[in-house]
Amino acid sequence: MIENLDYATMQHLWWLICSVVGSLFLFLTFVQGGQSLLWQVAKTETEKGLVINSLGRKWELTFTTLVLFGGALFASFPKFYSTSFGGAYWVWILILFTFIIQAVSYEFRTKPRNIYGSKVYEFFLFINGSVGILLIGAAVGTFFTGSNFQLSGYNFVTWMHPLRGLEAALSFSLSSVFNIALGLFLVFNARTLGAMYLVNNIDLSAVPDMEQRLRKACWTNFTLSLPFCLYVVVSLLVMKGFGIVDEQGTIEYVKFKYFHNLLANPWLLGLLLGGLVLVILGALRTAKTKSTAGIWFGGLGTVLVGLTVLLLPAYNNTAFYPSKFDLQSSLTIYNASSSPYTLKVMTYVALTIPFVLAYIIYVWWAMDRKKMKIEDTGDRAAY
Repeated sequence: MIENLDYATMQHLWWLICSVVGSLFLFLTFVQGGQSLLWQVAKTETEKGLVINSLGRKWELTFTTLVLFGGALFASFPKFYSTSFGGAYWVWILILFTFIIQAVSYEFRTKPRNIYGSKVYEFFLFINGSVGILLIGAAVGTFFTGSNFQLSGYNFVTWMHPLRGLEAALSFSLSSVFNIALGLFLVFNARTLGAMYLVNNIDLSAVPDMEQRLRKACWTNFTLSLPFCLYVVVSLLVMKGFGIVDEQGTIEYVKFKYFHNLLANPWLLGLLLGGLVLVILGALRTAKTKSTAGIWFGGLGTVLVGLTVLLLPAYNNTAFYPSKFDLQSSLTIYNASSSPYTLKVMTYVALTIPFVLAYIIYVWWAMDRKKMKIEDTGDRAAY
């Protein structure tokens, strides 16, 4: 069957696979969201130990998924990888730095003779959960608003802004407002998911005050995410996009491009609406009832919303990494992908993905079949 797939189909398929990995990463940012809630929901060292141990058993999954996302893009769309990581390197370096200090914090926060003290490492965890996710959202926002680069005839990238990608969040422009809004939505959504996960994963019977704080934090952060979500959705419906207008691959500005993409792919609209409904349902179940299952509704909803956000700027003849400086340098799934042979071989390898996912699900179940209790916080494997 794979042998019969044409080149364009494989290009669409691999952008879908990369988007699935990216959307799973957005779900796993409940770790970062939970970290940023630490000082808000944990008032004692015991409560901090519960939060850190609960999240500490999952943080590797988030980082591994981020690396897998980058690796999949490198293999399937190498021109995007070289253009973005080779030109906008300051934003990616800063994002990776926040994940490095996250790993260091879990390792050294409670080490004997810690000269910095635990609060320094807790602050590092907060940086990873706030600044790191904000910058990831801003970087994804450039899929819609464009970046400042130019490609030569030999595909050498020249970045036309001294901030090297950080301008996505730091410049004073309407596109930066969109990027920041998307980043802030991801930050507050991650915090909402973090509260949902901690309610689900920790045995809160011994710390009822902490349970109340977690459920309140879930609703507060969900409410804070709504204005940014609304701004992003409305902006996508009315903004002009970067469309392929002829068979030669010419890129031009197209009015209401992303709205037309939704109309051309109604299933994307279904994913978006279904995802938003599930996120709302998860927040309501966690904040307004005694249920502990909100994370599964909110998590699935986040995956569906993430899929829409990542697929929308690539399908229906759209440039997924547009250049504001030189429209014809913009990248599409057609001019940025690997060769047909490479994609075909990778597609065979991708047949093993369901088995890997099954293993991850089993390990997750094995770790979480018993809720985290106070006596478990002395388990050094949790760090």
